[in-house]
Amino acid sequence: QVQLVESGGGLVQAGGSLRLSCAASGRTFSISVTGWFRQAPGKEREFVAAINYSGTMTYYVESVKGRFTISRDNAKNTVTLQMNSLKPEDTAVYYCAYDHTGWPATGKIRLVDTYTYWGQGTQVTVSS
Repeated sequence: QVQLVESGGGLVQAGGSLRLSCAASGRTFSISVTGWFRQAPGKEREFVAAINYSGTMTYYVESVKGRFTISRDNAKNTVTLQMNSLKPEDTAVYYCAYDHTGWPATGKIRLVDTYTYWGQGTQVTVSS
């Protein structure tokens, strides 16, 4: 079992920044992928970014490229999502997700079903 706990959400004005953290505990492995997803009210959960265990591979949804950065600190078992230049459309509950798998194909990395473990989510609200 793997437990994921997100933190760092909050209310910010458009153009501002937030830093989300995902702390993992339990049976984590070096062959793994960690992703961030988000879900706005009335919408489906959508992929935001992912990173492999070594941090050598990352992938972002087009809408956040150049604004969000995913990184990790394996000594602390933490994955971070730095979000800059936030827009009102970034408002959502942000979820951390994890799976014991090698780097998924591009089509699979964006899928909710690729990830076995999920955190409870943290609210991000961007005001205009």
